[in-house]
Amino acid sequence: MRLESNVFWIPSIFFFLAGTAYGIFTGFSEWVGLTAILLTGGMFVMVGIYFKMLEKRHGTRPEDDELGEISQLAGSQGVYAPWSWWPLVIGIGAALAFVAMAVGWWIMVPAVLVGVVGLVGWVFEFSVGQHAH
Repeated sequence: MRLESNVFWIPSIFFFLAGTAYGIFTGFSEWVGLTAILLTGGMFVMVGIYFKMLEKRHGTRPEDDELGEISQLAGSQGVYAPWSWWPLVIGIGAALAFVAMAVGWWIMVPAVLVGVVGLVGWVFEFSVGQHAH
């Protein structure tokens, strides 16, 4: 988790410095932009603190060890279904939803229906047929 926490600590420093520079250049007269930039830095800090807490709670992972071997990561990595068509159905539902925002809101009804059918199909994919558990 060390890498993940650093990924969020470094941008937080940038946003705090950028917010300070923004405040100085605007003479601290424009509060909306200053607040938005500083809050963005604060959100990065919150996620960085969370990852630091996870690192302390769970210890270092094999990928955090600089002398680690690939064999240390052996084991179950989850389930991947390369034959699944359900993500495509969900993508079609999302595409229809974006079309609905641009063209007409009536398209949102079939978009939501297609998206819900795709999501339910994807969730229950391994509960029916030859892959039932």
